[in-house]
Amino acid sequence: MGETLRAHPEKARAKYAPATAALESGLKCRVTGPSGEQIETDMPAALGGAGAGPNPGWFFRASLAACCSTVIAAQAARLGINLTKLEVTVEGEGDHRGMLGVEDAISAGHSTMRTNVRISAQDATSEQLEELVQWAAAHSPVGCTVRDAPSNGLSVVVV
Repeated sequence: MGETLRAHPEKARAKYAPATAALESGLKCRVTGPSGEQIETDMPAALGGAGAGPNPGWFFRASLAACCSTVIAAQAARLGINLTKLEVTVEGEGDHRGMLGVEDAISAGHSTMRTNVRISAQDATSEQLEELVQWAAAHSPVGCTVRDAPSNGLSVVVV
Protein backbone atom coordinates (compact mmCIF):
# COMPACT_ATOMS: atom_id res chain seq x y z
CA MET A 1 0.00 0.00 0.00
CA GLY A 2 2.82 2.41 0.86
CA GLU A 3 4.41 2.01 -2.56
CA THR A 4 1.09 2.69 -4.29
CA LEU A 5 0.55 5.86 -2.27
CA ARG A 6 4.10 7.05 -2.96
CA ALA A 7 3.54 6.53 -6.68
CA HIS A 8 0.01 8.02 -6.63
CA PRO A 9 -0.23 10.50 -3.72
CA GLU A 10 -3.66 11.68 -4.91
CA LYS A 11 -5.04 8.29 -3.80
CA ALA A 12 -4.05 9.08 -0.21
CA ARG A 13 -6.33 12.11 0.07
CA ALA A 14 -9.44 11.48 2.16
CA LYS A 15 -12.54 13.31 3.30
CA TYR A 16 -13.53 12.13 6.76
CA ALA A 17 -17.05 11.28 7.89
CA PRO A 18 -18.78 14.21 9.59
CA ALA A 19 -20.00 14.17 13.18
CA THR A 20 -23.22 16.07 13.87
CA ALA A 21 -24.19 17.11 17.40
CA ALA A 22 -27.85 17.91 18.15
CA LEU A 23 -28.93 19.41 21.46
CA GLU A 24 -31.42 17.08 23.19
CA SER A 25 -32.10 18.83 26.49
CA GLY A 26 -30.21 21.04 28.89
CA LEU A 27 -26.59 20.62 27.78
CA LYS A 28 -27.00 17.00 26.65
CA CYS A 29 -26.12 16.40 22.99
CA ARG A 30 -26.47 13.36 20.75
CA VAL A 31 -23.63 13.12 18.24
CA THR A 32 -24.28 11.01 15.15
CA GLY A 33 -22.33 9.89 12.12
CA PRO A 34 -23.44 8.98 8.60
CA SER A 35 -23.35 5.23 9.26
CA GLY A 36 -25.43 5.30 12.44
CA GLU A 37 -22.58 5.86 14.90
CA GLN A 38 -23.68 7.78 17.98
CA ILE A 39 -22.53 9.02 21.34
CA GLU A 40 -24.11 11.25 23.96
CA THR A 41 -22.37 14.06 25.79
CA ASP A 42 -23.37 16.14 28.78
CA MET A 43 -21.68 18.50 31.17
CA PRO A 44 -21.35 17.92 34.91
CA ALA A 45 -23.90 19.61 37.17
CA ALA A 46 -21.26 22.06 38.40
CA LEU A 47 -21.03 23.43 34.84
CA GLY A 48 -24.77 23.52 34.14
CA GLY A 49 -25.42 20.01 32.82
CA ALA A 50 -27.10 16.97 34.31
CA GLY A 51 -24.00 14.77 34.29
CA ALA A 52 -25.86 12.23 32.12
CA GLY A 53 -22.76 11.31 30.13
CA PRO A 54 -19.12 12.10 29.50
CA ASN A 55 -18.38 15.69 28.56
CA PRO A 56 -16.98 16.59 25.11
CA GLY A 57 -13.51 17.23 26.56
CA TRP A 58 -13.37 13.67 27.86
CA PHE A 59 -14.30 12.34 24.40
CA PHE A 60 -11.53 14.54 22.97
CA ARG A 61 -8.98 12.95 25.31
CA ALA A 62 -10.48 9.50 24.68
CA SER A 63 -10.12 10.04 20.93
CA LEU A 64 -6.46 10.95 21.33
CA ALA A 65 -5.82 7.92 23.58
CA ALA A 66 -7.63 5.51 21.25
CA CYS A 67 -5.92 6.85 18.13
CA CYS A 68 -2.49 6.58 19.73
CA SER A 69 -3.25 3.01 20.87
CA THR A 70 -4.49 2.05 17.41
CA VAL A 71 -1.43 3.43 15.63
CA ILE A 72 0.94 1.74 18.11
CA ALA A 73 -0.84 -1.62 17.69
CA ALA A 74 -0.97 -1.36 13.89
CA GLN A 75 2.71 -0.46 13.59
CA ALA A 76 3.66 -3.19 16.08
CA ALA A 77 1.83 -5.72 13.89
CA ARG A 78 3.64 -4.44 10.77
CA LEU A 79 6.96 -4.83 12.59
CA GLY A 80 6.09 -8.31 13.89
CA ILE A 81 6.02 -7.19 17.52
CA ASN A 82 3.51 -9.10 19.64
CA LEU A 83 2.31 -6.67 22.30
CA THR A 84 1.40 -8.18 25.67
CA LYS A 85 0.22 -4.89 27.20
CA LEU A 86 -0.77 -1.55 25.76
CA GLU A 87 -2.47 1.16 27.78
CA VAL A 88 -2.61 4.81 26.74
CA THR A 89 -3.87 7.48 29.14
CA VAL A 90 -4.35 11.09 28.09
CA GLU A 91 -4.55 13.72 30.82
CA GLY A 92 -5.39 17.38 30.39
CA GLU A 93 -5.73 20.60 32.32
CA GLY A 94 -7.58 23.80 31.59
CA ASP A 95 -9.35 26.76 33.13
CA HIS A 96 -13.17 26.84 33.05
CA ARG A 97 -13.15 30.65 33.11
CA GLY A 98 -12.38 30.59 29.38
CA MET A 99 -15.30 28.32 28.46
CA LEU A 100 -17.72 30.21 30.70
CA GLY A 101 -16.68 33.62 29.35
CA VAL A 102 -15.58 34.82 32.77
CA GLU A 103 -12.15 35.85 31.49
CA ASP A 104 -11.80 36.42 27.73
CA ALA A 105 -7.99 36.34 27.88
CA ILE A 106 -8.10 32.71 29.05
CA SER A 107 -8.47 30.00 26.42
CA ALA A 108 -11.49 27.72 26.59
CA GLY A 109 -9.25 24.87 25.44
CA HIS A 110 -6.83 22.62 27.25
CA SER A 111 -3.78 24.47 28.56
CA THR A 112 -1.70 21.30 28.91
CA MET A 113 -2.02 17.68 27.85
CA ARG A 114 0.06 14.61 28.53
CA THR A 115 -0.05 11.18 26.90
CA ASN A 116 1.20 8.31 29.07
CA VAL A 117 1.89 4.93 27.45
CA ARG A 118 2.36 1.63 29.30
CA ILE A 119 3.60 -1.02 26.91
CA SER A 120 5.23 -4.43 26.96
CA ALA A 121 6.07 -7.22 24.52
CA GLN A 122 7.94 -10.49 24.92
CA ASP A 123 9.69 -10.18 21.57
CA ALA A 124 10.94 -6.57 21.64
CA THR A 125 13.52 -4.64 23.62
CA SER A 126 12.73 -1.55 25.68
CA GLU A 127 14.49 0.52 23.02
CA GLN A 128 12.35 -0.98 20.25
CA LEU A 129 9.17 -0.29 22.20
CA GLU A 130 10.25 3.29 22.94
CA GLU A 131 10.98 3.79 19.24
CA LEU A 132 7.60 2.26 18.33
CA VAL A 133 5.74 4.65 20.65
CA GLN A 134 7.70 7.67 19.38
CA TRP A 135 6.95 6.67 15.78
CA ALA A 136 3.25 6.26 16.59
CA ALA A 137 3.09 9.63 18.33
CA ALA A 138 4.47 11.24 15.18
CA HIS A 139 1.94 9.38 12.96
CA SER A 140 -1.26 9.44 15.05
CA PRO A 141 -3.87 11.37 13.03
CA VAL A 142 -5.57 12.76 16.14
CA GLY A 143 -2.26 13.57 17.82
CA CYS A 144 -0.98 15.30 14.70
CA THR A 145 -4.23 17.26 14.41
CA VAL A 146 -3.83 18.50 17.98
CA ARG A 147 -0.18 19.47 17.44
CA ASP A 148 -0.56 20.94 13.95
CA ALA A 149 -3.85 22.83 14.59
CA PRO A 150 -5.41 22.81 11.11
CA SER A 151 -7.72 25.58 9.98
CA ASN A 152 -11.23 25.18 11.34
CA GLY A 153 -13.80 27.23 9.45
CA LEU A 154 -17.20 28.14 10.85
CA SER A 155 -20.50 28.28 8.98
CA VAL A 156 -23.71 29.52 10.61
CA VAL A 157 -27.21 28.94 9.23
CA VAL A 158 -30.05 30.58 11.13
CA VAL A 159 -33.29 28.59 10.66
